[in-house]
Amino acid sequence: MRDSFLKSSPVSQVTSSSSIPLDEAVIQRLIDLAEDAGRAILSFYEQDAEVREKSDASPLTAADLASHHKIMEGLRALMPSVPVLSEESAPINAVERLAWSTFWLVDPLDGTKEFLQRNGEFTVNIALIDHHMPSLGIVHVPAQKRTYVGRVGDGAFLLGPDRRKTSIRISEEAQDPLRVLGSRSHPTPDLDAYLLDQGAFVMEAVGSSLKFCRVAEGSADLYPRFGPTSEWDTAAGQAVLEEAGGHVIDLQGRPLRYNLNTSLLNPYFLAFGDSGRNWMPGPPRI
Repeated sequence: MRDSFLKSSPVSQVTSSSSIPLDEAVIQRLIDLAEDAGRAILSFYEQDAEVREKSDASPLTAADLASHHKIMEGLRALMPSVPVLSEESAPINAVERLAWSTFWLVDPLDGTKEFLQRNGEFTVNIALIDHHMPSLGIVHVPAQKRTYVGRVGDGAFLLGPDRRKTSIRISEEAQDPLRVLGSRSHPTPDLDAYLLDQGAFVMEAVGSSLKFCRVAEGSADLYPRFGPTSEWDTAAGQAVLEEAGGHVIDLQGRPLRYNLNTSLLNPYFLAFGDSGRNWMPGPPRI
C-alpha cells in the first residue's frame, strides 16, 4: 500500500458539516433551481448573443444575467436569512462579507466563453460555504443535462439525462500517462514547467468547473491551475471532487478555503484524485 503524501503536507483535508439544514427535500429544490437556471441559459444558446465586457475584461451576456436572477430569487425564497454572493451580484462591502460564517457562493454561468463558442462546456455552480469551506456543491451542465452534487459526509453523485442517480468516485491511482485537464483560455508558462516534472501525460482542454467533475468521476487524474480564478469558479466543483474522494489544495498543500480575504481571487491550486502520489511542484528550475 502506498503512503499518502497528504499525511505529511501542512493540512491534508478540512471537513465541515453545514450549520444549515440540508435534508433531501432541500437538496432536490437546489438541484431543481440549478436546472431551472440552466434552462434559462439554454433559451439564449442558439441566439447571437450580445456581449458586454466587465471590468476584468471577461464577457457578460443576457444568459449570465438570466441565470443569476433565477438563482438569486430561488435562494432567497428557500433560505431568506442566508446571504448570497454571485459573480453577477452588485459589489458587496468586504467588511460585511468577511463577517459571514455561512453563505451561498454562485457562478450563474461558468464558462461564458464556452457558451459563446457553443461547445456545451459551461456550467451553473451553486455552493454553500460554511466556516470557509464548501459543505455543498451543485454543478449543473445545461447542454448535457447532467448535474453533479457533493455534500459533506454524503459522498458525490451524478444525475444524468435519464434522472438516474449514480455515485461517483475518483480514480484511486493515477494512470500512466497522466490524464491532465486544462483550460483552453488560460495556458501559462508556470503550468508548462510544472507538467514537465510530472512525467508522461496527455492534456485535454475542458471548460468551466467540468474539470473538477471529470476528476471526481475518475475520467481524469489532475487539474492543475496556475492562473487566475475567483472563488465562485471553484467552490461547487471542490465540494463535488472532495466528496468523491479527491482533493483541492494550494501550492503549500492546504485545502482551498473561502472568504478569508478582501480579494475573491484564489491562489494557484492542484485538483486531483490519487492521494498516494506527490503532486507538489518541485524547486524552481534554474
